[in-house]
Amino acid sequence: MRTASGIYRQKLDHPGGRTEIVIGAGALSGEASGLADWLEGRTVFVLSTPRLAELHGEVLESLGGAAARVVRLEVPDGEQAKSLAHAGRLWDEMLESGGKRDSRLIAFGGGTVGDLGGFVAGCFLRGIEVVQAPTTLLAQVDAAIGGKTAIDLTGGKNTVGLFHHPARVIEDTALLATLPRAELRSGLVEVVKMAALLSPPLLERVEQELDALLAADAAALAPVVAGAAAAKCGVVERDPAEGGWRRILNFGHTLGHAIEGALNYSHLRHGEAVAYGMLFALQLAHSRGLDETLGERLRGLLGRFELPPLPPLEPADLWALMSRDKKATESGLTWVLPRALGHGEMVSGIDRGEVFQQLETFLPDPFARPPFSL
Repeated sequence: MRTASGIYRQKLDHPGGRTEIVIGAGALSGEASGLADWLEGRTVFVLSTPRLAELHGEVLESLGGAAARVVRLEVPDGEQAKSLAHAGRLWDEMLESGGKRDSRLIAFGGGTVGDLGGFVAGCFLRGIEVVQAPTTLLAQVDAAIGGKTAIDLTGGKNTVGLFHHPARVIEDTALLATLPRAELRSGLVEVVKMAALLSPPLLERVEQELDALLAADAAALAPVVAGAAAAKCGVVERDPAEGGWRRILNFGHTLGHAIEGALNYSHLRHGEAVAYGMLFALQLAHSRGLDETLGERLRGLLGRFELPPLPPLEPADLWALMSRDKKATESGLTWVLPRALGHGEMVSGIDRGEVFQQLETFLPDPFARPPFSL
């Protein structure tokens, strides 16, 4: 629902209760009064990064609001923050600062801050309440919504985590103006992922307004963020613990996470790696009845993103990483493959030989239309 002030309000019902989601320019300042009761008389831990403190120091200072005490916590930028070492340090700092069962945590940052902050809050004293205040497009359209939290281990991304839904998600789209174009591109890939399988009108909007979106046009971004959030809420409400249907959101992530791991989380942003994963899923789907109108449409749209080139990668390395991914089960990998616009399928049983053969043709030219069927 969009209010007269241009703010979108949504809700996500889940087994633990309800998460209120507020989206739009100025959402953080507008929600100060709404957070007052949640914060009043309590210690609030505000988790962020030094870079965000430089960019948005005034906003960070305002987040404590009616809290009795504000304790600032910092982690480095990037995926390196999502480690057991950083989580342990934060728990120690929270305990030493007098954190209690009714203390609060606000995660102010991108997806890594949100993942780590949610995980730390979910485990501290068996769980304290958290508000997510995502500052990147990727986090606003996907990572901050749905309660999934995690840290990384050496063997894989997001391999230790839990579901811990935030009390509220406040997505201030005005903060996106400071993002570089590459970061906006990364977030928009996640929008395309959801739109292709869940919301055809949203896909059309991205196609029509891509230039404005990549230029951080606030008027263009707010409805896209709201549309992506609504699509994700619909999936999460249907499958809150990712037991089945929610895996549809993994479109592009099976190979995407492996690419990130093989590159040691450098060279490509998360969304850029997922874009290559989506292109590979199109290749796997080609021999399984994919409507090639959709295949050509997605390849054309992702081509307009001007992705960084894919560095040299070995199929064997990617297979090993995919096999250790948190999405793998004892029975093997499940791939999310598009069938037609607004329709995707979860496909198991694709054997190692086929994946290797497809990777050998895909890696040198990811945008090529598969010329064969197996």
